[in-house]
Amino acid sequence: MKQFTSGQYISQGYYKSFQPTLINRQWALENMEVLQLLSQADRELGRLDMYSNYIPNIDLFISMHVLKEATQSSKIEGTQTNMDDALLDREDIPLDKREDWEEVQNYIKAMELAIQALEKLPLSSRLIKETHKMLLQGVRGQKKQPGQFRKSQNWIGGATINDALFIPPVHTTIPELMSDIEKFIHNDEFFFPELLKIALVHYQFETVHPFLDGNGRVGRLLIPLYLVDRHILKKPILYLSDFMEKHRTLYYDNLMIAREKNDITQWFKFFLVGIIETAKNGIATFDSIMQLQKQNDEKTQHFGSRMSSAQKVLNYLYQRPLINAEKVSKTAGISLPSSYKIIELLEKAEILKEITGSQRGRLYVFENYLNLFR
Repeated sequence: MKQFTSGQYISQGYYKSFQPTLINRQWALENMEVLQLLSQADRELGRLDMYSNYIPNIDLFISMHVLKEATQSSKIEGTQTNMDDALLDREDIPLDKREDWEEVQNYIKAMELAIQALEKLPLSSRLIKETHKMLLQGVRGQKKQPGQFRKSQNWIGGATINDALFIPPVHTTIPELMSDIEKFIHNDEFFFPELLKIALVHYQFETVHPFLDGNGRVGRLLIPLYLVDRHILKKPILYLSDFMEKHRTLYYDNLMIAREKNDITQWFKFFLVGIIETAKNGIATFDSIMQLQKQNDEKTQHFGSRMSSAQKVLNYLYQRPLINAEKVSKTAGISLPSSYKIIELLEKAEILKEITGSQRGRLYVFENYLNLFR
């Protein structure tokens, strides 16, 4: 990518904004290390995608992948909600933590909305705006033009624009820049490897920063959406936010290196290593899920007449590994006294564990399963 030119700084009076170069054009790749990582990333993604065929009820487990993505992507932006908190109902969250919790829940809804929308809409500015609208609905950024590209200048880092780390392009150029990204996503005339394409799209989206708030989260959502839209993955089972959160400084540094030094190669390497590590972790998680599922199925075989009800509860727990007696009753379609019997059986089988230590409002966690995602 020796011909990569990131853009230029343009004086806006008392500050300079960064105007990125359009990306919808022919690219040539020359770095052999990037090509090697690309080959490895493709192989690992192929291995991960096989689980979409091998696990008949894989949709049960995708919910937890989305939950983890929501907590980690939001954590990069400063929220403090962890996976355990995210599983709780709103009324069980302390008031001082509720705003963070709501942002994570919105991320989950936005992801689900976007995946469903892909069945009818292409990956486009329209879909991105709809996803953004859901992301900011009723939370701290609700007054920052949800679902609309910004109409004013924003900045990254710093208390004011005067000490900002980075100032994205002026708002009047957003429509052209986002149209360029959209054209690049769907441009099949110029060949460019898919994983490098989404890496470049993510970089450009973060550089453009088209919204007043929520750019990081939407930009990270674009990655699984692209992989599903381009049929690289059959299901949305790969999310990079956990990797990016663990290497947050490198994540931001590599984006800035591309802008400041016209060096997109380091960003590509970071992105591909993220794909490789995340795919490997996903494969290990699915292997562990299948083993755990087999063990639990064998345990419930000894539940006699309550086996069917216990299996319904287990299927719920694979999507949301936190439950109470009322939810057991509703999920299995049984009376409340019968739900306590099911819980007792699941506790004895070491599938459920009570976590409140109280007599009322008891909550039970499917800990062995939750640990696979923690």
